[in-house]
Amino acid sequence: MSFITRFLGIGRDPRDALRPLWHSVVATSRESQWYEECEAQDTVDGRFDMITLVLCLVLMRMENSQELAPSTGPLTELFVEDMDRQLRDSGVGDLMVGKTMGKLMSALGGRLGSLRAALGKPDDTALAAVLDRNMRVDGEGLPLALAARTRELYTALQAQDDAALLEGRLRP
Repeated sequence: MSFITRFLGIGRDPRDALRPLWHSVVATSRESQWYEECEAQDTVDGRFDMITLVLCLVLMRMENSQELAPSTGPLTELFVEDMDRQLRDSGVGDLMVGKTMGKLMSALGGRLGSLRAALGKPDDTALAAVLDRNMRVDGEGLPLALAARTRELYTALQAQDDAALLEGRLRP
């Protein structure tokens, strides 16, 4: 969709087909088990960490599909749109939004790379170390419960078919 068509409100936004998936990413990141059992911090920053974690897992799943791989960019645009709105709603000024969004995108990209490497290993210790570095978690030691639940969601996403994923079903 061109800038002019979007500006004039003509035509349909191609990201609309991805909105159910985006809403499921956010809903999954808010599941109480992440915070109660896995000790992710239930703070603004901790919730951002969880959204990026779930989004990274979904993006990795989409990259493995010829059909869905081209949609990783538009899904990331929905993330950017939502984070931009959240920043503005929380009082971040216009001059700082761009700078903050740059940092958020850098965090997303860094986590995506780290998670790819860690999930390629059969042991959850490497994954727990990545999560310990990149997430705000309560508790002492490596977040092994968070790593186990992350791998569980990753595995479920790999088993999910493309159509169901687009409908927002992250688990079969």
